[in-house]
Amino acid sequence: MTSSCDSLPGQDPQQIVWGQVQASGGFHVMAYDVQHTLEWRRGENEFYFALRSADADEITRYWDALTDGASILVPLGPSVFSPLYGKLTDRFGVTWIIDVVVPYEP
Repeated sequence: MTSSCDSLPGQDPQQIVWGQVQASGGFHVMAYDVQHTLEWRRGENEFYFALRSADADEITRYWDALTDGASILVPLGPSVFSPLYGKLTDRFGVTWIIDVVVPYEP
């Protein structure tokens, strides 16, 4: 198996960059490893989940549901790359990145 990380200093070729499942309606669920620049702590930040959709109302509903008992790391709001972006760790210790997908326009 060849990894795109093989030629990058400091990168782990065994690390999963990300995986994605997308529903026909455009809703995405992604999972990925924590960046190599962050300290790894077993059971705390082993991986992230990401919820993505083009529908801001859908993203807001998921955000509202996941905030119950969560630690908010980045409040849901506009960012430079998305009309809505937020990051939280839920009551079970899972870190979620939630955002509205915008179409790529080169």
